[in-house]
Amino acid sequence: MANILRIHPENPQPRSIKAAITTVRNGGLIVYPTDSGYAIGWSLDNLKAAKIVAQIKGTDIQNQYTMMCENISQMTDYVLVENMAFKLIKQHTPGPYTFILPATRRVPKKLQHQKRKTIGVRIADHPVVSSLLAELGEPMMSSTLEFPDVAIYELDVEDINLKVGNRVNTIIEAGYTAQEPTTVIDLSEGKIDVIREGKGEVDFV
Repeated sequence: MANILRIHPENPQPRSIKAAITTVRNGGLIVYPTDSGYAIGWSLDNLKAAKIVAQIKGTDIQNQYTMMCENISQMTDYVLVENMAFKLIKQHTPGPYTFILPATRRVPKKLQHQKRKTIGVRIADHPVVSSLLAELGEPMMSSTLEFPDVAIYELDVEDINLKVGNRVNTIIEAGYTAQEPTTVIDLSEGKIDVIREGKGEVDFV
């Protein structure tokens, strides 16, 4: 089963954060809380992780995943951000939004949308996420934790461990984590295209 780390939601313990990131650096998967629910995280160079995540979620391995970034400055190293997109992202981050943008050469091709060469990026509004990314020093690949035919909001950390503890290495518990999807906005064509309305308010359309 996975190792469970109980971390304070507002003042994450550095030692526990370091332990979680050690898992990521060693090629492992972590389940961690975000401002839109639990997610699975792994390192950029862990190209085998996508297959495991697809098995957990019951989805196609080609499903596009998200790059979780610490801030806009870090984000712009991995995606192309024009003026319009920059202003929109700055106004709505950190927060429950995922932005789809053209990927730069720093993003492994296997992580990009195979036809459009784009990737989803986001900056979460959660102290645990901020601490994890500060310790890692680079973006972390991420995917919402969800199971086929299971209402994830009904699960607690022990339930998650029973379901996926044999396929992930570390699970972070940081109190109640409401599961509500992000709002997804495609900015890759130089315009605002709302792909999915979720937790983030669409007050700019």
